[in-house]
Amino acid sequence: MFHIVWRTFLWVLWTASAVLGQSGDGEERSYQIERTKPLHIGGIFPMDGAWAGGQGCLPAVNMGLEDVNERRDLLPGYNLTLHEHDSQCKPGLGTNALYKLLYNEPKKILLLGAGCSPVSTRVAEAARMWNLIVLSYGSSSPALSNRERFPTFFRTHPSATLHNPTRVRLFKDWQWSKIATIQETQEVFTSTIEDLEKRIKAAGKEIAMRQSFLTDPANAVKNLKRQDARIIVGVFYEDMARRVFCEVYKEKLYGPKYVWFIIGWYADNWYTKVNEDDKLNCTGEQLKEALEGHLTTEVMMLNPDDSITISGMTAKEFETKLIKRIGDPDKTSGFPEAPLAYDAVWALVLALNKTMTRLASKGLKLEDYSYHNKTIPNEIYKAMNETDFFGVSGPVAFSATGDRLAWTQIEQMINGTYHKIGFYDSRNDNLTMIKPIKWLGDGPPADQTNRIHKMSTISMNLYAVMCTLAFLSIVVALASLSFNIYFRKRIYIQLSHPILNNIIIIGCIVCLCCVFLLGLDEKFVTAEIYPIVCQLNAWVLCIGFDLAYGAMFSKVWRVHRLSTKEKASEADDKKRHRKKEERKKTGKEVEGWHLYIVVVIFIVVDVIICTIWTAIDPLHRKIQELAKEEPVGQDDIEILPLLEYCDSHKHSVWLGVIFGAKGLLLIFGLFLAYETRNMSVKELNDSRFVGMSIYNVVVLCVITAPVTLIIRTQQNATFAFVSLAIIFCCLCTLLLIFVPKVLEMRRNPQGIDNHSLSGAAVPTKEDEERQQRLAAENEEIKRQIAERENRIRELNDLLSSRMRDRQSSMVHLRAPSPQWSRRSSHGAKLTTPTDTIEDSAIITSMSMSVPATVNRSHRNSACSDEEFSESYI
Repeated sequence: MFHIVWRTFLWVLWTASAVLGQSGDGEERSYQIERTKPLHIGGIFPMDGAWAGGQGCLPAVNMGLEDVNERRDLLPGYNLTLHEHDSQCKPGLGTNALYKLLYNEPKKILLLGAGCSPVSTRVAEAARMWNLIVLSYGSSSPALSNRERFPTFFRTHPSATLHNPTRVRLFKDWQWSKIATIQETQEVFTSTIEDLEKRIKAAGKEIAMRQSFLTDPANAVKNLKRQDARIIVGVFYEDMARRVFCEVYKEKLYGPKYVWFIIGWYADNWYTKVNEDDKLNCTGEQLKEALEGHLTTEVMMLNPDDSITISGMTAKEFETKLIKRIGDPDKTSGFPEAPLAYDAVWALVLALNKTMTRLASKGLKLEDYSYHNKTIPNEIYKAMNETDFFGVSGPVAFSATGDRLAWTQIEQMINGTYHKIGFYDSRNDNLTMIKPIKWLGDGPPADQTNRIHKMSTISMNLYAVMCTLAFLSIVVALASLSFNIYFRKRIYIQLSHPILNNIIIIGCIVCLCCVFLLGLDEKFVTAEIYPIVCQLNAWVLCIGFDLAYGAMFSKVWRVHRLSTKEKASEADDKKRHRKKEERKKTGKEVEGWHLYIVVVIFIVVDVIICTIWTAIDPLHRKIQELAKEEPVGQDDIEILPLLEYCDSHKHSVWLGVIFGAKGLLLIFGLFLAYETRNMSVKELNDSRFVGMSIYNVVVLCVITAPVTLIIRTQQNATFAFVSLAIIFCCLCTLLLIFVPKVLEMRRNPQGIDNHSLSGAAVPTKEDEERQQRLAAENEEIKRQIAERENRIRELNDLLSSRMRDRQSSMVHLRAPSPQWSRRSSHGAKLTTPTDTIEDSAIITSMSMSVPATVNRSHRNSACSDEEFSESYI
């Protein structure tokens, strides 16, 4: 008992002396005595590279160590010592620095670093093997929140995903729903964008386009421009940020219509360091122009008010003290993150201090720490999770994943300088704007070009004109039908087959009704009724074509049959007469009901095709987007015309079947019309006009079908072209067939056709040509006969002249006998020898042999030269 009282007395005495000695040099001596046990801490800082944050963070860490070592209430008897290495923001160098810290004495109870997310990923994943707690002042990669991969990792720098709630809140407030992203291909940025995409979808918005790049952002920026990106979130390191905005300047992807969101932990003058990148071909002024008005979201790294922090300083006092250490903050990378590094020192000191107390109850000390014993690391881990204090960067606490729970701040660049405009507390969804945002335009820009969908419809004026023309054509058709029915008993009308004429008229009327159906769009019918109109169009047009063209085809086919039989028997009149008689008796001519069968076959074929089409692949309404239209004088507005048309799954196949069948009929009809172009028979007195109508139908169909397929997207042009083709085709057919009949009935009211009643074929153009040819041949023969008669006359004159010469020569040689003269005068016949004279000249000129046998005694007779010439001929 005495010993206990004595020990108590000595302890009180020692305590009292210690209290009385807390002044002047005595305090310094007490401090020096208490800080005799070193605690070694490892540190990895990026002093160079993509993000040289160690330039600003390392001085802040040293300042923090100095401050905590001066506090006697924290880790009494221990002195914190830092062993730092440079990672240059490279994972390989960072891992090498970790191994140096681990394998080189003394033991490090905790690791501070590594700043860059790629380095922290490697370091934190390896540190778990040595049960080493890692506390980072940077490293915003969301991947580091994975407790299975990084069970000993903490950070005072919030995860990059902490920016995303702020961004989503701003998107909501400014009513942006179409967001574009561009990222450097790094794990930290990929994870950030994936988290942003999830949050945006949860808010009912969308990531419209997502671009990434490795080292050259040129193509990614061009794609953003091509896809009309307006609200763009960019996540990349500082060096790549300069390259990105160089391309942004080149592509003019900035200005009143665009808003850029980027990371806020760059140095304030980061865009001026253009000389650090030899691949950058833009000036600082150009980057400044491209960056004007952009927004940054970043953790609130410096407490905005004048509250006293755990260090006994305000945030402003800390900043002033740090600037004295580092100099110009604008030239120091990592200066914005320096408060996080300073608070990281306080966080680890508080955790170690709490751990020291807990270990004392277990009979352990901090210097008993070992890489292979989990007892002390587990206590440090628990103490880190319980950390909660107010630092120079604001409230400091860690989530279950080791992430910092903090506010975010929003900044905007105006004239090359960043200005804080607001703060956001994601835990309470509290957005505080301290300064109005400065828009480059009249207000928040649209997140996309305001696209106005406009259904492309047929012009009402055009529809009215086409319907009027179709109605007038139907009136003409009805007038023709009335005329045909009224005069149906007249012989002239009967010979034109009036029933087929009526079928042609009905077919034209049906086709003309199609004009009214073609113009029905959403102005007149609903989306549910439109497919019915589509199917009705196909049926009506096919049936109308079959009626009109089928009847004309039947007529020209009959003419071809009759004219072919007529030509086959034309060589012999008797034979022709006999065959006509046989034809009348046997009835081999084309009968009237055969013509109706042709029309019926046409209709049945189309009914089968259309029925199968309607049953297995019916037409339906389809919408097609046409080329965009930009209204003049209206920014951010474009009109997207929509084309409503009929379609089916195998539409091209069905069109091919119908066009193929109709094409064969048109070609065959054209052939028959050509063959019978000059034929006219009494059985069908309008065959020539029917042939002309077939020419008209074929030409218009050949032109209309391909042209409508080409101009299908031009709704007004297509409707006008098809309607005019139908109207012109039907109207021409009606006029060609019925106008001659009307004129004939006016000329001959009784309707008697003399040519038709004669029973003979009406003279045709072929007959006239044959007659003209025979007349020409007759004239040629007459000319040849006249030439030969002239030649004969010349020969007669020549022969007479020679005979006179020969007579005169014979008179001079001998005198004529009186007896001969007397006998000759009494008709006595002399038996004198004869000479045969062959006139070679005559034979040569006439190309023939003319024997001239002249009796010499007869030449001495009293006959005259003329008589001799006549007898010679």
